[in-house]
Amino acid sequence: MLTVGSIVIRVSDLERQLLFWSAALDYEPRLPLDDGFALLRPRAGHGPNVSLDAVPSERVLPPRVHLDLYADDQGGEVSRLEALGAQRVHWPKRPDDADYVIMEDPEGNRFCVVDASPGEAA
Repeated sequence: MLTVGSIVIRVSDLERQLLFWSAALDYEPRLPLDDGFALLRPRAGHGPNVSLDAVPSERVLPPRVHLDLYADDQGGEVSRLEALGAQRVHWPKRPDDADYVIMEDPEGNRFCVVDASPGEAA
């Protein structure tokens, strides 16, 4: 049986991305930290790890893989993430009734915040 152990995000500024993703997900880094790699794990103890790998790579749009982050309070989470340095991404093909907001982290790595409030199908 396989399980998702870690989702790896390539980054340029490891320190900045470590601060963003730790605060965004309420994750903590596994110590000791490496110069070019950081593994973040859920503070609450459940869920996949998110690893940050400081390896130069070309940014491709649209990305082939992205995170869908489920939120009980989508508007509140989008605002909180914007305060941490994330930005909303406009996509002209996004349906008017979409249950997700497309965002990108401070380096442009895209993710979606999905409305998972009670009564929503997520």
